[in-house]
Amino acid sequence: MDPTTATIPALLRRNAAEFGGLPAITSLDVEGAPTLTWAELCEQVAAFSRGLADLGLRAGQRMIIMAPSRPEHLIADLAAASLAAIPCTAYSTLSSEQVSYVVNHSAAPIAVLAGPDELARWQPVLDGMPNLERIVMFDAAAMPDGDERFVSYADVLERGAVLHAAEPHAFERGIAEIRPDDPLAMIYTSGTTGVPKGVVVSHRNAVHEAVAMQTLHNAPKHLTNIAYLPLAHIAERVLSIYLPIVHAGHVHTLDDPADIITALGRVRPQMFFGVPRVWEKMAAGLKNMLAGVPEEKRTALVQANELLQQGYKLRSTGQEVPADLAAKIEEADRTVLAPVRQLLGLDQIVLASSGAAALPVEVLYFIAGLGIEIQEVWGLSETTGAATSNCASAFKAGTVGRPIADVEVRLADDGELLVRGPIVFLGYLQEDGSIEPATDTDGWFATGDIGTIDEDGFVSITDRKKELIITAGGKNIAPTRIEGLLKEHPLIGQAVAIGDSRPYVTALIVLDDEIAPAWASAKGIEAADVATLAEHPEVRAEIDRAVQAANDRLARVEQVKRYRVLTTAWSPESGELTPTLKLKRRVITERYGADINALYEV
Repeated sequence: MDPTTATIPALLRRNAAEFGGLPAITSLDVEGAPTLTWAELCEQVAAFSRGLADLGLRAGQRMIIMAPSRPEHLIADLAAASLAAIPCTAYSTLSSEQVSYVVNHSAAPIAVLAGPDELARWQPVLDGMPNLERIVMFDAAAMPDGDERFVSYADVLERGAVLHAAEPHAFERGIAEIRPDDPLAMIYTSGTTGVPKGVVVSHRNAVHEAVAMQTLHNAPKHLTNIAYLPLAHIAERVLSIYLPIVHAGHVHTLDDPADIITALGRVRPQMFFGVPRVWEKMAAGLKNMLAGVPEEKRTALVQANELLQQGYKLRSTGQEVPADLAAKIEEADRTVLAPVRQLLGLDQIVLASSGAAALPVEVLYFIAGLGIEIQEVWGLSETTGAATSNCASAFKAGTVGRPIADVEVRLADDGELLVRGPIVFLGYLQEDGSIEPATDTDGWFATGDIGTIDEDGFVSITDRKKELIITAGGKNIAPTRIEGLLKEHPLIGQAVAIGDSRPYVTALIVLDDEIAPAWASAKGIEAADVATLAEHPEVRAEIDRAVQAANDRLARVEQVKRYRVLTTAWSPESGELTPTLKLKRRVITERYGADINALYEV
């Protein structure tokens, strides 16, 4: 089967036939849970698909899923796709009001929920969902008594298995009718700039993305990875559904992303993707840990890290690493850093990557100094994930790489990046169920990101088009660069630069709720909560130094003149961050208007 012209269900069927005995999915959350082979996974997808059809799900209809990463989630998603329906995972952090919008906009007749936490978000608005007919629950014990709309996942699977056994070829006939340009899935945007939009991607989009990324990184078949980010995130969908289906990989599902550090040690994955905050926390944690290591060992670790950074920086600029330096790097890597990678569970890594937002270059360098070279990518839900990517044989630190195979990227007159190619989505779902393309007559999609393209074709992102700061003096400033420099300090968890229509730049700063207490404890400060630490003189002095260090690397007009350390942490649940941990600038400026205004008072 030619994977470049296949559909996702057809490739799933291929894996069952050609790699049937190989592992496909393992749950890290259920003690002793059996690993599903590709043959077993295909059988369960077929059974659940028949069960969904029995509930009334039809081709072209949408199905909303709200659940963490677990095998049942992937099975439900693939089962809906095998019916030519359109699965859509909703972020588990959505409010009841947002749930209502997504369900009603999609007109989904069927929803799949994990358990009581998800149900609590749905129940207040269930009666305002006229199109919703059935709700499938993974946790049967969470189903409300007396509500006939609810049915358990186990019952749907069991009923579907009976139907599949009675007519085993119905599943294969159904997937044979699906075409590459048919809808495969839908992702709702984070809504940072307004109402979320339903991004509909095709089988061709997803398969091309997966094949192009596998080829670019020369990745072997049967890679292992951990699905820990929400499957509402396009990156996780590509890495934990579509890429594993293309190369018959082995996915380990993890319910709680907070457990990722422990999971890395258990799985030792070959492929690992982290949004910038994951890598930032890893770097901050390691730097904090170094403070408690005996001086001799700390010196060896720091020197080894610096050696590997030297080599990485030379290669990043296209230079060769001198033989004597290469020999020192090899020795330091083998004797000092290899044990660190093993301790982290990253000693088997073939591909480490980052995307969704800018990764501070100092974090990139520090992690490279551990022998883990992160390949930054850039893309959107609308480009089915990565449109550009660095790779081991062609990378430039601080850029997001070059366009992947068969994809074109160019700049509009105002610096906005435009993308054209087989990864550009079908369009946005409309309220009447139609899909409206978002490309111009020549096939170009306007991404909303501002960037540059250098003479070698490497793309750099400077900011979102709608987020640029234009000061009262008319200066255009990219806030993400300022914020990234501030967040290089382990104490700072989040920062937002302010200055649009203002005379100078200021910042709101939020302490890292994990690192700050550990840092304070190491300094002998007894305060444990972020609110108290935010007011502590030693913490304030350290933040002063962090702001000054960032300012030293900024142009005068970009420098933070005044700042305020807030006493509460930000999260998707509290509303300041999107589920992908991007800043909701409008929410922040409205919520903290008094704090911002105080920064500009004389």
